[in-house]
Amino acid sequence: MAFFEAEADETRTDPSLTPLFGRVRLRTLIVLRWLAVTGQTITVLGVHYVLGFDLPVLLCLGVIAASVALNLVIAFTQPTQRFASDKETFAQLAYDVLQVMALVALTGGTANPFAFVVAAPVLIGVASLPVRWWITLAGLTLAGSLLIANWHMPLPWSERAGDLALPVLYRAGLWVALAITIAFTAVYAWRVGNEARRMATALAATQSVLAREQRLSALGALSAAAAHELGTPLATIQLTAKEMARAVKDPELQEDAALLVSQAQRCREILKRLSQQPSDTDRMHDRIALGDALEEVAAPLQGLGIQIAVRLEGGEGEVPVVRRRPEVLHALGNFIENAVDFADTRVEVSARWDRQAIHIVVGDDGAGFSPEILAKLGEPYITSRKGRTGLGGLGLGVFIAKTLIERVGGEVHFDNAPAPGGARVSLSLPRTRVDVRDEDGAR
Repeated sequence: MAFFEAEADETRTDPSLTPLFGRVRLRTLIVLRWLAVTGQTITVLGVHYVLGFDLPVLLCLGVIAASVALNLVIAFTQPTQRFASDKETFAQLAYDVLQVMALVALTGGTANPFAFVVAAPVLIGVASLPVRWWITLAGLTLAGSLLIANWHMPLPWSERAGDLALPVLYRAGLWVALAITIAFTAVYAWRVGNEARRMATALAATQSVLAREQRLSALGALSAAAAHELGTPLATIQLTAKEMARAVKDPELQEDAALLVSQAQRCREILKRLSQQPSDTDRMHDRIALGDALEEVAAPLQGLGIQIAVRLEGGEGEVPVVRRRPEVLHALGNFIENAVDFADTRVEVSARWDRQAIHIVVGDDGAGFSPEILAKLGEPYITSRKGRTGLGGLGLGVFIAKTLIERVGGEVHFDNAPAPGGARVSLSLPRTRVDVRDEDGAR
């Protein structure tokens, strides 16, 4: 239903529903740098004193000490629990790139087996910075790696073996491998992170939908309680107004008293209707035959120029009597609305059942799903077709509808029907979760 798309738009603009993505605290950057300092110190001292390779130890320790000094300055001058701005995060990660490159340049350049560590700050940048910032950081890293590939100190080696001279072609291959590693890991991390961000935002929208349904249910119970509580004082007001109308002689006061009586009676009738509204706790209202449920969902969409046919194909046993679950009804409404939007003349909703599940198919006679988008349907913010309104659909609303069906243990599949074609959405709902008879039997 359009309700889902409206909720999606609210989620995109409501900051309370959107998690803080890509922002890191200063403390996180400091801790990561302390880990890097510890690893670098152990590596330098181990290679020099344990393995016996001739390293420029003092220069290497001086580069590491610069990171120690930076961490101490930040820790004592900044509140480390606050979120770092994009510029701050970029500046600190750029420093980490330059610091690692300085160490690598002092220990053999790209021929150093630890040269690939320069990709680590880039990965952190991909996870915590906007695209333009981490691309700049990746470009800086690639340029720096090319620089240290040509200008660096000799690779430390055993004194007995002499200097190790690697062929130019091999050293070029090492740089190409490093560049590919930086580029590939950055793009991969960005794709995975972007997908996670989209999924988390869409799940936040789903939670918003469910929370709204709970609020509506609570409001219905509150209105029934209010109708019950207000009935007595309104009856008193009406009785008093009638007595006033009989007692007063002034025609104007009699007219006012009669107005009070009529309005009090009107209020009592309104409250009576409210108290008689079926609620989710009403056992009879909560149970509905499968065909009636499908008709109820499709009813608001009738009269839009598209014929909606509801058909029960039968199955094992009697027609299921299902529980009126808001998530299932809203999901079905969303799929039917999309079918109406993309159909040419007709939408068909069919249902069959067996002992394990209820199977519902929503199909239209439109153009169907394009092959390139079919495999991605159900993901958040995937828009595939142009409807009769000219607007793309099947985005976050379908993701929410699919999530609601899966929340009750069901499955949703998207495909195109055989000739003459058209889109088809197939739902499978476990009877133990939606069939009232099965639920009663399980209890």
